[in-house]
Amino acid sequence: MPDAGIAALMIAGGFAAGLFGSLLGLGGGVLIVPLLTLGFGLPLREAVGVSLVAVIVTSSASAGVYLERHVANLRLGMTLELFTAAGALVGGLVAFALSEQVLAGLFTVLLVYTAFTMARRRDVANPSSELTPVDTPDSEQPSTEPMPADGLDHPYAVRNLGRGIAGSLFAGVVSALLGIGGGLIKVPLMNVAMGIPLRVAAATSNLMIGITAAASAIIYLLRGGIDPYVAGPTAVGVFVGASLGSRTAHRIDVRVLRMLFVGVLLVTAWQMAGRALQ
Repeated sequence: MPDAGIAALMIAGGFAAGLFGSLLGLGGGVLIVPLLTLGFGLPLREAVGVSLVAVIVTSSASAGVYLERHVANLRLGMTLELFTAAGALVGGLVAFALSEQVLAGLFTVLLVYTAFTMARRRDVANPSSELTPVDTPDSEQPSTEPMPADGLDHPYAVRNLGRGIAGSLFAGVVSALLGIGGGLIKVPLMNVAMGIPLRVAAATSNLMIGITAAASAIIYLLRGGIDPYVAGPTAVGVFVGASLGSRTAHRIDVRVLRMLFVGVLLVTAWQMAGRALQ
């Protein structure tokens, strides 16, 4: 059981992870796993289990705000989440068969690739005036359903649903392996491959990551992979940070979000690469 000082540091770290995770739809796992392994010496697999709990908290704290403000695309999120949750169950079973070095190496590769992809991305206004129905992604006919436009400068349409489904399945597997909730993949996937504005992609991801994390967290819990003394203070900090982040996200320029995203990914990748080579 950690002493009061370490618990306070865990709360502070959870707060930062929750704030950042809520702003970008990542769930905070991208920061929590390195924080617990590199900063507190927790075994990587246990850090992943705690991170999944934190992801559930992040999603719970921020999803309602994004829905209330009509930024998140609920229909798209629930469609993709069916496949993400299936992947998370598979990943939870596979995770205990891999070594910590392999998991750290996978984490590093994923971070670098995602940072590179997002750094190249540029937001371009989509001429479509409505949201294409998710069950007919190749159709050129606009939907009669109004597009949620809170905080957006232009309308958008969903494209490449097939790629989104395949990517969501993969995101579920990676979520369970690395404790990231899948947002690290789903945000760039929706933004780059499906033409969803970054702010909408982050908000929609926040709806999905809690379900994704819960699907694999059950497996970690049954196998004793979640330390309640670490998960408790970390989750408290995450909840406060995520609540604050969800209420301030609409005030932050999307370019700032992108720079924050890429910068943190690269720093984290460098740290996790050292862990993989130990």
